[in-house]
Amino acid sequence: MRRAHFVEDIKPISQFRANAAELIRHVKESKRPLVLTHRGQSAAVVLDVREYEGLIEELETLRDIHVAEKQIARDKGVPNEKARKHVLKSLAGR
Repeated sequence: MRRAHFVEDIKPISQFRANAAELIRHVKESKRPLVLTHRGQSAAVVLDVREYEGLIEELETLRDIHVAEKQIARDKGVPNEKARKHVLKSLAGR
């Protein structure tokens, strides 16, 4: 996802209501988030669906890495070859 351009990508909710289709098209084309404000305060972020899915995937991967690092630090890691054999065995049973 690209970073927001603060001049172009921050709009009041009233402007979003009046120009929703145009602003959503801008989000999809630019791949940048749109920050909506309400009474001068940030209130919501509009993202392209694919960009949102990519963020969720990345977050899940980072969480998995974090869990794995904790397990390794506690000496609960599994050697690669042992893990590979386990996965192949479980796939063969399907």
